[in-house]
Amino acid sequence: MARQGMVTALLLVVLAAGCCASAGAVAYLSKLPVTLEVTASPSPGQVLHAGEDVITVTWALNASQPAGKDADYKNVKVSLCYAPVSQKEREWRKTHDDLKKDKTCQFKVTQQAYPGTGKVEYRVALDIPTATYYVRAYALDASGTQVAYGQTAPASAFNVVSITGVTTSIKVAAGVFSAFSVASLAFFFFIEKRKKNN
Repeated sequence: MARQGMVTALLLVVLAAGCCASAGAVAYLSKLPVTLEVTASPSPGQVLHAGEDVITVTWALNASQPAGKDADYKNVKVSLCYAPVSQKEREWRKTHDDLKKDKTCQFKVTQQAYPGTGKVEYRVALDIPTATYYVRAYALDASGTQVAYGQTAPASAFNVVSITGVTTSIKVAAGVFSAFSVASLAFFFFIEKRKKNN
């Protein structure tokens, strides 16, 4: 009986330690300082095509920040984020203050060591859905937790048009097969009618 009580107590201690450890790593967007200056090459409202167009993203510590402010920054993670207009009536894209629950920035552009200033060329991936986007960069500490961020203003958002998967050759094939099916139907209708009359 005493052994079962010890096992239960040990299990509770392990669960409590796990909960406390995960609670300490939670980051909230409203509490993160905006210390990164982020720019992206598309102009506001520009239309980009998935798989074709390239975005140039640059980031640096904001000049108004004191020297050494970025001493804890070990990595930078840059993502495409849904603009507010592309979040309306789409719960799977909603912004949440708790960054573990946030669904705004689902598409990673890059994650790399924090060099102070950085630049990346990103070809818009083929799986990016049609929507309006802006760019956000998170500074991460050694544990991978977001400690600061910067973003292009949602007002300077750009549009991405995803591929439809319907190429000219598919349209031609569909037209040929449709014509063949109509011709086959007419031919067999004519044959059946002729057999009835004989």
